[in-house]
Amino acid sequence: MHFDTEKRERSKGRRSKLQPTHSNAIDGFVTVVDRGRFTVAIEIDGGLRFIYAIKSRNLGRKGVLVGDNVKLVGDTSGEKDTLARIVEIDERKTLLRRTSDDAERDEKPIVANADILAIVQALKDPEPRLRFIDRCIVAALSEGIEPIVVLTKSDLASDSEIRNTLEAMQITVFTVNKAEGHQELMKYLQGNTTVFIGHSGVGKSTLVNALTPDAQQLTGEVNDVTGRGRHTTTAAFAIQLKVGGWIIDTPGVRGFGLGHIDSNEVINFFEDLEPGTDECPRGCKHLEKECGLDEWVTSHNIHPSRLDSLRRLLVSMTSDN
Repeated sequence: MHFDTEKRERSKGRRSKLQPTHSNAIDGFVTVVDRGRFTVAIEIDGGLRFIYAIKSRNLGRKGVLVGDNVKLVGDTSGEKDTLARIVEIDERKTLLRRTSDDAERDEKPIVANADILAIVQALKDPEPRLRFIDRCIVAALSEGIEPIVVLTKSDLASDSEIRNTLEAMQITVFTVNKAEGHQELMKYLQGNTTVFIGHSGVGKSTLVNALTPDAQQLTGEVNDVTGRGRHTTTAAFAIQLKVGGWIIDTPGVRGFGLGHIDSNEVINFFEDLEPGTDECPRGCKHLEKECGLDEWVTSHNIHPSRLDSLRRLLVSMTSDN
């Protein structure tokens, strides 16, 4: 059989230049990422339908994250054994990320398009860790995400000391336990996409259950020997709030590396302190006795915890977190 090689090559060339326009693509919101498969929420007749999708080849190595707004083509019926294709990822307004430690530059994206980062800390079992809170605050501010702190297990310990410290740092704080405090938090989160982050055992999954009873997340307990909690969330996933908006639960973490942030830039996230650096000696790392920030805090009636927070963070970025 004879083939017209020249004609075939011309045909192949024409086909390779044709790029699909995906004019019939529909909008979706990624709620779960699981080993190359994605659960995506789409709006149908005023409600949500959850469908399964895979990534289109044209996206190449570009990763899809929980919180991404995407364009979909293909079967969006949501029926068993059906798959749609993600053909486009909308531009992200924020990207929460961390590194394994401060020496590591390889970033680990966590979620896309979060408006609020809710840093969940228990008042007891395990004890709250201010260094971890400081790190999460800087990571959030560096992306234009609002950081808040949610204190759990208020039936076990008082929140007065840590609340005073955080509020002096101009951080919004909510205190909850299994029975109360959730309505005020729910109202604050309404209409936003909020990512929850915290160590295992701080009550994050219990909190998610209280805010979204239909989620039915597994909850865990703190290990009596190590004082650490068991992981009850194994991957990030988003749940819609009945009042509007989304919350994204994430697996418990041990630490929060800031290797992607230059320690010299950290002062920029403390807007009330940054002008005081004009009084610092040249090359000041803000840890020396000659640092001008001490006088700045006193003369401008800034709560000392703000400077403590900055220095705690700078020290921890050069040590184990």
